[in-house]
Amino acid sequence: MKKIVVNGVDGNFGKLVAGYVQKLIPKENLVFTAPRADKLEEYSKQGIKTAVADFNKPESLVSAYSNADKVLLISMPFVGKKRRQAHNNFVEACVKAHVGQVIYTSVLSAGNPFNPSVENADHGYTESIIQNTDLDYIFLRNSLFAEAFISDYMRAVNNKEDSIEKNMGDGKVYFISRRDAALSAACALNNDLLHRAVLNINGSEPFTYQKFLDVGNEVTGNQIKYVKKTDQELYDYFDSIGVPRDTNGDFSKSPIQATSEGMVTFGTTVTQGYLDVPVSDFSKLTGHQPITVKHMFEHKEDYLLGDRHSTEK
Repeated sequence: MKKIVVNGVDGNFGKLVAGYVQKLIPKENLVFTAPRADKLEEYSKQGIKTAVADFNKPESLVSAYSNADKVLLISMPFVGKKRRQAHNNFVEACVKAHVGQVIYTSVLSAGNPFNPSVENADHGYTESIIQNTDLDYIFLRNSLFAEAFISDYMRAVNNKEDSIEKNMGDGKVYFISRRDAALSAACALNNDLLHRAVLNINGSEPFTYQKFLDVGNEVTGNQIKYVKKTDQELYDYFDSIGVPRDTNGDFSKSPIQATSEGMVTFGTTVTQGYLDVPVSDFSKLTGHQPITVKHMFEHKEDYLLGDRHSTEK
């Protein structure tokens, strides 16, 4: 009997994967993990095996992953040294536990050392340490999640603002829904044909930020304008409305559940063309067409970002 481990089922992304993977893989082959036992109760009641796996406590990981065929690593929702250490703990545990294959949710252009995104260093680091072991792997390099931008659009609408400031210039992005990215992860967990593979999980259509706003305005009837800003101007704006620079900041009064450092450097990445990647492996992996930006705006209540905070300390 196979052993397929899904980490982080307590998070937004992990919950989606947990739902999709149950439609693909028999329940008796699944193990769901979270860093706290109370976050696993709903799955235990469904008869799914669960385990507490705290990325800051490596011994818990080795026990949970022992002889697993596949283990999914959903990139941790904090940035920098803390995330790299947590991911390193994960990789070392997988080696010790004799895991067959690791599935990792990375980002587009993670292998490019010139990618200016502050998060790129973490993803490139994680891919590298996995590749420098004997572990088999599938890297799912996700494009930007449309939910983050739809949430920001609706924030502006709800605050009766008439414009949104971005530093994305006229760069292009193939936005993907977080739901589609989660479906990709579930399909990778069910795929026995891919080995040491790197896949681009992209939407099917390139968008400048102006085009994204055009679709949102057409669907919702609003008239939000795009104000182009430099990196520093955007940092100053986020500072003025209380958005934390990094994941160690206080989000309690922030109108946006994301960090300014992450948003600004991703904007720079878009402006410089690092996310203008027309090749997508999504349909080949999943057998589905990507959810369109128009559909997401038409059902915007279902495509909002939500909180993005780890239950790990």
